[in-house]
Amino acid sequence: MENLVATDWLAAELGAADLILFDASYYLPTENVDARARYTEAHISGARFFDIDQIADPLTTLPHMVPSAARFGHLLGAMGVSNSMRIVFYDQRGLFSAARGWWLMRLFGHVSVAVLDGGLPKWLCERRSLTSEVPSAVVPQRFVARIQTGLLRVMGDMVANLATHRELVIDARSRPRFEGTVAEPRVGVASGHIPGSLSLPFGELLNADGTMRSPDRLRALFTALGVENDTQVIASCGSGVTAPLISLGLAVAGYLPGAVYDGSWTEWGGTNAPIETG
Repeated sequence: MENLVATDWLAAELGAADLILFDASYYLPTENVDARARYTEAHISGARFFDIDQIADPLTTLPHMVPSAARFGHLLGAMGVSNSMRIVFYDQRGLFSAARGWWLMRLFGHVSVAVLDGGLPKWLCERRSLTSEVPSAVVPQRFVARIQTGLLRVMGDMVANLATHRELVIDARSRPRFEGTVAEPRVGVASGHIPGSLSLPFGELLNADGTMRSPDRLRALFTALGVENDTQVIASCGSGVTAPLISLGLAVAGYLPGAVYDGSWTEWGGTNAPIETG
């Protein structure tokens, strides 16, 4: 299954017994937007809601951190997902948080997963229909989650990388946030970036219509940062939501998808870890 699927493909596949479509929309706390309420009002037919804050570790104060394999498997199974199904994620912005769902599925060993290119805005631009009808209760399935540790980085890994420089850290936040010239949206989080990390705001991966840029254009962006075919990349962002877009972009460009620093800047900037600005 391709990492990105087009709206034409999805329209033709809707209703297939082995296909599950998820709206994985997420809004920053400062935006005061209820993603689930918007899903309830209008979504692509058959789509279920994938709550990034629920499908997470409940035992940490950090937002939407990766859950245990047991919890992930239980939650996905309860949502009607089995290991034999194809999964597609989209979000209400276009390409913003859907890649978090894509990455979580891959992290737990499910490779038949894709993101809808352009998301809901592209679907609407093409005058395709939406519905407010929420799918009926699903039949629980058995989902076996097997974590792929190579796709995940934690605080200790990031601290170790400061000394080894073994992996290239790419930050998906806006440049003002990366440079530390604006305040972070979360209280108590310092401004700046992880020493040695490089800036690639996730919006630069996208075309004007919110679709992913071509593989050649993506490769040019990554090459400019020093990414080569065997480069190990760690993607970071504010809280682990848009960093997976870096991983998705790498995969679409033909590179290794790299790993995601799950705690991202919310964790790093909320501690006494070293910080660079500028």
